[in-house]
This record gives sequence, structure tokens and C-alpha cells, in this order.
Amino acid sequence: MTIEPHTHRENLYLVKFLLMSVISFFIGTVHGLLQVVPSVRAWLDSIGSPYGGPGHMIDPLAHAHINLVGGVTILGMAVTYYMLPKITGKALYSLKLANHSFWWTTIGVGCFYTALLIFGFIEGNLWLTDPAAVPAIHKYYGPVISVSATVLAVGFWVYLGNVVLTIKDVYRKKAID
Repeated sequence: MTIEPHTHRENLYLVKFLLMSVISFFIGTVHGLLQVVPSVRAWLDSIGSPYGGPGHMIDPLAHAHINLVGGVTILGMAVTYYMLPKITGKALYSLKLANHSFWWTTIGVGCFYTALLIFGFIEGNLWLTDPAAVPAIHKYYGPVISVSATVLAVGFWVYLGNVVLTIKDVYRKKAID
């Protein structure tokens, strides 16, 4: 099977989605491996993983988000952007929105994952050494997580908007035919 050069070039923007998915899965597998090392597992369990306390930020929240959002969701975005024009016979509404969805989602999941790890480690250590100091960290945790989650949500919304705008006329056109 030969790929037409113009079709190949049109889809090159999707490579960054695939790379981010692979990088996220790599980070997620290393994270998963590290959290089952007996000494790390004992520390995580001592700070509340996976059910509560600061440990739940590292396991399962950070681990799940890097795998499911960074790996699966960004891969799903690439597949959707690739397949939607083929299935509908209609060009993607906006390549610019597709690129925006990638960057907002990638930056959001990266910041969210990093924030969960950092606050999980800081609060976890405080939990074991100075539990009374843990609430002071929350004045930073809330805003950082909120901003990260909002950036991530913008990426999802841009993606969903692009998909809806791509297919909005497909069914109307079929009804007229």
C-alpha cells in the first residue's frame, strides 16, 4: 500500500499526539514500577495510598492521570482526528483547534501530574514528620491543581468542540439527501 504524499503531509501533525501518548505510557509504567518497590510501597502506604491522605495523590491519582489522560486520551484524540474525516468524508473543522487541543491537554496533564507528585511528596513527608504543617500546604495545592485541571479541561473542550463542529452538518446533509 502506498501513501499519497499530500495525505501523508496532512497527517504529520498527529505525530506529536502519538509521541505524547508513548511518552506518557513510558512515564506511567516507570511510575507504576517504582510504586511497587517495597520501600516505596511502604512509604506510600504509610501516608495513605491509595485510599486517602497525601499518598493517594501519587497512587492512584498521578499514576492514573499520566496513563489515562496522557496515554489513552491523547491517543484517542489522534485516532479521532485521523479517522473522523475518513468516516464522514468531511474535512476536519480546524487543524488549528486540533493543535490547540493537543497543547492545552498536554500542558494540563503534565502540570497536573507534576503537581500531584510534588504535593504528594511534600505532604507525605510532612504527614510523617510534622502533621500539623500539612494544612499550610493546602493554600498552594488548591490553586495549583485548579489551574492545571482548568488547562486540561480547556484541551478537552477544544477537542470536543472541533469534533462537534466537524460532524454538525453530516447528519443534516444526509437528512436532506
